[in-house]
Order: sequence, then C-alpha cells, then structure tokens
Amino acid sequence: MGFKRNRRQVLKSAAVSAPALFAGVPFAGLAAAEPAPPALLPNSIPVADLRSQYDVEPGIHNLENGYWSVMPRVVAQAFERHNAFVNRASSIWARDMLPGGETRRAANQAAQAALARQMGCLPEEVAIARSGSDALQMLIAHYRPLKAGDAVIYCDLDYDTTSQTMEWLGRERGVEVVRFAMPEPAATANILAAYRDVLARTPRAKLLLVTMISHRTGLVTPVREIVAMARERGVDTIVDAAHAVACLDFQLADLGADFVGWSVHKWTSAPLGTGAFYIRKSRLGDIAPAFGNPAAPEDINGRVPAGTINFANILTIPAAVDFHFAVGGAAKERHLRGLRDRWVEAVRDVPAVEICVPDDPARYCAITSFRLKGMASLADAQRLQRLLFEKHRVHTIWRTGVTKGPVIGVTPGLYSTPADVDALARALRAEQGLFA
Repeated sequence: MGFKRNRRQVLKSAAVSAPALFAGVPFAGLAAAEPAPPALLPNSIPVADLRSQYDVEPGIHNLENGYWSVMPRVVAQAFERHNAFVNRASSIWARDMLPGGETRRAANQAAQAALARQMGCLPEEVAIARSGSDALQMLIAHYRPLKAGDAVIYCDLDYDTTSQTMEWLGRERGVEVVRFAMPEPAATANILAAYRDVLARTPRAKLLLVTMISHRTGLVTPVREIVAMARERGVDTIVDAAHAVACLDFQLADLGADFVGWSVHKWTSAPLGTGAFYIRKSRLGDIAPAFGNPAAPEDINGRVPAGTINFANILTIPAAVDFHFAVGGAAKERHLRGLRDRWVEAVRDVPAVEICVPDDPARYCAITSFRLKGMASLADAQRLQRLLFEKHRVHTIWRTGVTKGPVIGVTPGLYSTPADVDALARALRAEQGLFA
C-alpha cells in the first residue's frame, strides 16, 4: 500500500481544509517519509534473479525456511516505511483521526483485498490473523455445529497446535477425538484409503482436519478429494494450508473447502506475525465470533481476537502479495520443486538415505524430510541436525510426531541456490554411516 498519495492529501488538508481545532499542528511533518517505490508488475522478476532480491545471512546454507520466509528486500523496505509511519502517527492514525490520510480500517481492507486477489475469493471471506496457528485455532475452537457425542478426526502428520486444538475439543466440548496415522508409503491411493477408512469407522464424525502440506515430512495430500469424500458423509473439513499458500500454485476454489487457514508470513513472504483464514460466505455463521470482539455478526473480522496488533504488518501485506505475483505462483512452485528435486536426486543412490515422501510430484513440493539408516530416536535426529550445521554449515530441522519415527526436514527458500542444496547432498554422502 503506497502512502505517497495519502501524504499529499495530508499536506493539502493541513494547509487548506484542516478544522480550526487542528490549526498549527504539523501534519506535514507527521506524515512525511520516504516515498514508496513503483509498484511491482506481475511476472516481472525472473526466477534466475530471485537470489539478488534478498539480504540473507552469509556463510550458512539455510534449508529451514518452513518456519517463516525471509522477506525480499522490497517487502522488508515497505515494512520499515510502514513501521516508521505507524510509530510516528500512532493513535492519530489508528483512531482514524489523521486528516486526509487513510484509516486503519482502510489498511485492513486493502490487506484483505490483496489476499483475496491472491487466493481467488471475496475480500469479505478473508480475515487476517497473527499467524497460521492463530487462524486455524480460531476455526477449530469456534466451529459451532459440534455437540457432545460428535466426533472429530485428525492424523499424526497434522501440526502440533492444530492437533492440540482438536484434542481440546474433546476435553471442552465433549466430543470423541479420533487420531490416525498417515500410511507409509504415502501414495495417493494409500492416503485416500486411510481417510476413507477413518471416516467409515467414525460414523458420528462431524469435523475433519486436513493438512495440505505436512510440516513434518512435506507430504502434499489430495485435499480436494478428501474434502469431497468427507462432505458425502456430512463431515466438514478445516484445511491447514499454512505451508501450501504461495508455495503451491492454486486458489481456494481448487480445494472445495469451506474453511481454510494459512500463514501469510511463510511463502507469501509478509512480515513475521501474519496469518489468514477463509470462511465461505454462506458458512460464516458456523464459526462463532471471537470472545470480546464487538464487530457485527456478519463481519468476518469479528472472528479474530480483539486487541492491538502490529499495524505495520497489515500495511505491508499488499506489497508481499505484489511480490508474489511479480515472481508468479507457477514460477515459484517450479523453482522450489527444482531445488528439492536436485538434492533428492543427488542422494538417490545412497542406500542409507530414506526419503519420507513418495516420488509422485503431486505428493511433494519444497519441503522434504529424510531419515538416515539407523536413526531411531529423537536424540539421533538432534545429533544429525547439529552435525550438519556445525560441520557442514547446512541448517535443517529435526521433526518428531511421525508414527514411524523422527525425521530431518529440509526446506529451501525462494532465495536458495543450487549451491545450497548441493552442500546438503555432499554432507549426506559424508555422514551416511553415522548410525551404522
């Protein structure tokens, strides 16, 4: 969101039309700041130029970009401008009293519109949260149709926070909580069979949690088919798309789901502390408003907890969405797949390396986890993660919660290069006998 136009309005307002009450108040000084750069154009940044768009820590091959994404330079600069503006204008802006300038409400609407443009839905179907976890917790905990005796379902690859919130439903809402394990190998037929089985043996199921890309293994689930399968049995689905939005090239209509939550600070590369959720307009009444939020019942923003947030984050979301389109969703997905395929293929002939997702491109994207032969415990996984970093300067992450055992997660970022993933492949060849 550019403020150059608004600040001109402020200057004009201060000089010409400000009420007498504000006479002598230096609005021009209050609003003055570095002008925003020209807007990014769609498909204007080639993948080959991506690395030059970022400022990253040198000397380390960071392959743990699933936590959150580094903001590209243009987005980081936008955040700095907006942070300075919010800090300077403070409550005068936040209370919608800055003459001639945009309001806080307009800033939120612009961010909602940007995310709706990205995901192909209506702006009034998107609300901004503080993280993907925050968004999904609101959808799960405030799902209204549940009654005591109903059942809810999730699997071992679902995220810790969402899994714990499903368990919370059991304690607080008196429902049965059913957990099942994702099969290995997780081929499409096996995945669908597992969901079909758990739905069939849970006749009182009302709500199903489905994670589109597992943070643990990187498995991409066939969400549309699962959503349709659940709907046939009268079961609603909440989709965790935290790692999928802006990593995979899709829009919400492709999923067929009524409720979706995701992280905006992951692959959309917005500032840390931004998430969002989607509620199909016709289903808004099935998600209860957040406690203490005074918004009207028909306003999706009433489903977000009330409280002061980092307004600069919200102001920066449109710039992050512009960067997403400047690279292009399909180009981003190809780039991330290419980096992932490069290191996986480089260790394909190493018997000690077990890749934890199937070879089917529909079942993986950027994130891919692995085990070394003999790696049987959390301590083993932590030892390997430390060794890769301390000896080879390759940063990965250990993951638990997979029924078959701990894994090491590898996630290249948009700024990652072939040299980064090649360093991992060399390290795995060197350490393949660690647990032999």
